[in-house]
Amino acid sequence: MIDIVMPVPIDVPGNELISGLEKSRLVNKIFLLSRTELESQSYFDALVIDSFQSSDTMNLIARNISAEYILLLTQQVEIELQPQTLGRFLRTAMDTGAGILYSDYFLKGHGEIVDRQVIDYQPGSIRDNFEFGPLMFIEAASFKAAVQKQEELHYSGLYDLRLRISESKRIIRIPEKLYTAGELDTRKTGEKQFDYVDPKNRSVQIEMERAATEHLKRTGAYLKPEFETIKFTADEFENTASVIIPVKNRAATIEDAVKSALQQKTNFPFNIIIVDNHSSDGTTEKIRSLKDERIIHIIPKRNDLGIGGCWNLAVNHPECGLFSIQLDSDDLYKDDSTLQKIVDKFYQEKCAMVIGSYIMTDFDLTEIPPGLIDHKEWTEENGRNNALRINGLGAPRAFYTPILRKIGLPNVSYGEDYFIGLAISRNYKIGRIYEPLYLCRRWEGNSDAALDIKKENEFNHYKDFIRTSEILARQKMNAQND
Repeated sequence: MIDIVMPVPIDVPGNELISGLEKSRLVNKIFLLSRTELESQSYFDALVIDSFQSSDTMNLIARNISAEYILLLTQQVEIELQPQTLGRFLRTAMDTGAGILYSDYFLKGHGEIVDRQVIDYQPGSIRDNFEFGPLMFIEAASFKAAVQKQEELHYSGLYDLRLRISESKRIIRIPEKLYTAGELDTRKTGEKQFDYVDPKNRSVQIEMERAATEHLKRTGAYLKPEFETIKFTADEFENTASVIIPVKNRAATIEDAVKSALQQKTNFPFNIIIVDNHSSDGTTEKIRSLKDERIIHIIPKRNDLGIGGCWNLAVNHPECGLFSIQLDSDDLYKDDSTLQKIVDKFYQEKCAMVIGSYIMTDFDLTEIPPGLIDHKEWTEENGRNNALRINGLGAPRAFYTPILRKIGLPNVSYGEDYFIGLAISRNYKIGRIYEPLYLCRRWEGNSDAALDIKKENEFNHYKDFIRTSEILARQKMNAQND
């Protein structure tokens, strides 16, 4: 009932996984994918491919499989199945009618085996780096139907296939550890998260964007490049801009951040609103030592505020400016012209939000890879659609305060910026500045530098929820417009 499709392992013959699968009464055929010529044997068929991720490879698999289901190994890693693995996948597929199944697993690396829990799939799980683990159990009929509709894709064949299957079938996670896998990517989370803006991956990202955009069109969530007009009303604002700095326990960096804001040279009045979220490491004293009438130092009465809640407190302050401009307490503006460039962009493009570009540095402000993060994948025509595929929109972020007050930010400390960017982009134009305006420090104090799997899953699940909510809202808006 099951065809096995996997990258050719290094140790053929003699591979324990292949030997075990060959003996299983549930297995119909085993197919090994190879980039070089490989002679088929009695216990496997060899398929020569160009790339594991291409649509040609998906088509080749579809032409050769004959079983009802496919167990697809998506990575060339060591896999050890449990005695019940195939049966558990098969029974769940038959019981639920799912198009794709995946499961938790054990991860083997550095001489130890640890639990690797993945997260449930949602309608908003359309990012191309969603982790299924190295095993996907796929209904063959759904696989073949999706392949028939694919255009030529070099890098996103499997991604596009998954999106197409999700449009008509459920994708279900089995919350059981059904196998053990070797570790392929040993980088920390802080090192992985910028892969999608690496220039060398540009052609891959363009193709991924196309696949995601077509999925949004098919599901009624695509937005045309049509925006509501912004008319800036400045009568009630004494200041043109406010620099917003939420902070908690950043004694090592807060002074640098504030000074980089104070040194800004502008042709308009601005202030700095610091929301000091009950710091206990000397941050409060450092802020108080900075004597400048433009600084507004707020210590919330509440003890339950995340970063989003601190932002809400700042932007609803009576002295908040017409534009609210982000500055994280770890970071600095690149030079004294940042605020002027951001405010000029608002007036030039009549947009509700402006996003700049930043340079990654270490604690001592020495540039580190990947260097400049400019998010040039954004386009005015398709940026707000592609934003649903990627995990961030860039920095520094700036907002037209009346709209920010109207929407509000969720009271969380991760993803609040992504939420507000998606929400604003649903109706309004976002302006982009591709020259560096900002220095983003990466150091051991960063909240996302090296997340454990539990926290990484929590963050990813929340961002997928944000995408799900936004996709549903856009589908509803399109339906009402139609």
